[in-house]
Amino acid sequence: MAHAPTTSQPIPIFDAHHPPDPADIDACVHCGFCLPTCPTFALWGEEMDTPRGRIYLMKLGTEGAIPFNDTFVRHMDHCLGCMACLSSCPSGVKYDRLIEATRAQVERHAVRTPGDRAFRELIFGLFPYAGRLRVLAWPLWAFQRLGLQALLRRSGLLRWLPERLRALESLMPSLSLARLRARTPARLAAHGTPRLRVGLLLGCVQRAFFGDVNAATARVLAAEGCEVLAPPDQACCGALMVHAGRDDAARGFARRQIDAWERVPVDVIAINAAGCGSTLKEYGHLLRDDPAYAERARAFAARCRDVSELLAELGPRAPRHPLPLTVAYHDACHLQHAQGIRSQPRRVLAGIPGLQVREIADAAICCGSAGIYNLVEPGPAQQLGDRKARHILDLEVAAVVSANPGCSLQIGSALARAGRVLPTVHPIEVLDASIRGVQPWP
Repeated sequence: MAHAPTTSQPIPIFDAHHPPDPADIDACVHCGFCLPTCPTFALWGEEMDTPRGRIYLMKLGTEGAIPFNDTFVRHMDHCLGCMACLSSCPSGVKYDRLIEATRAQVERHAVRTPGDRAFRELIFGLFPYAGRLRVLAWPLWAFQRLGLQALLRRSGLLRWLPERLRALESLMPSLSLARLRARTPARLAAHGTPRLRVGLLLGCVQRAFFGDVNAATARVLAAEGCEVLAPPDQACCGALMVHAGRDDAARGFARRQIDAWERVPVDVIAINAAGCGSTLKEYGHLLRDDPAYAERARAFAARCRDVSELLAELGPRAPRHPLPLTVAYHDACHLQHAQGIRSQPRRVLAGIPGLQVREIADAAICCGSAGIYNLVEPGPAQQLGDRKARHILDLEVAAVVSANPGCSLQIGSALARAGRVLPTVHPIEVLDASIRGVQPWP
């Protein structure tokens, strides 16, 4: 008896909940324009650690041609998510959507070691919560103030710690009483005739460790004629979770963020952390399946602006005092690549009399911070940080200006390894100093 031939359909390695979109995968023509700007390709020259290489692996995964194994996971984990490929791709490939969808699959299905899981739970149980970070900040300040951190570093005991814990220690921000006590008022009146009512995103790491940046942001916006509202009950934006593939947690934070801001009547929402801004602007995509929040998320995202973007739109009103200084401007990846904001911060800085801004070589290459990348992948992150530090030191500048707290910590750590300590400050702090007629750092 003859049997009819059977054909077996390939079984994708991804589950059915938002796998990487085949249409986005097929948009990649594998031209290679992304290679020169990819940080992991710059480090290793490995095809599978490039955007087009990872897209090829995603394609094989959708076809069921490869297993969901440690090799596949490592290539996805190696990606910094810096989005430099978005800026260099002539075909408009949505690599950001592809890597985020794939990382969500990885988080659901990858088998990680107990140590890796525990370390990641530590990160996500701490960093998205400003209150927990503030509680931690005071013991860290005492640890630094009493000289215990310096003693620990001189003792050589750090070399016995696991690599990830050494990275965590090296990235610890330099804390001061003024920084820890800095608070942003819930409302700050506009100077002169009001031009706009602006909500200020306070952030998590920013609120706990860089409160002075938030305070400077509020002062500048008020000086430029904006009424500033900063509700204290705003939640984490969810950026760290989005970038790490924890999409369920990210959606929960996004809903709480939207709920908090819907109670505050503002025209726009100003963000002074690049990673947060890129996620907030994508809330419409993140909550696209939520019938109760999809439209609200799109409306919320439409009001979000990076603070440099907002200031460039408004134009200057407050007088600027001269700052005869030379600084290097570092393009945060989620500002220049994910949000496409490059000229605006430079225009804001160019309006300060006497300030000279120098460009860093290979500006498109990430510094290695990339959300939690410098904590979970400390080896390649330090290599990228050291590369960035060398380019900065070639410029002979008085400070480094960067619009993202993670970048500031990463670059500061790399400069310290190179034996050079330079202030790493936010552009808004420089502008605030010029408006107030004071020095932007001690």
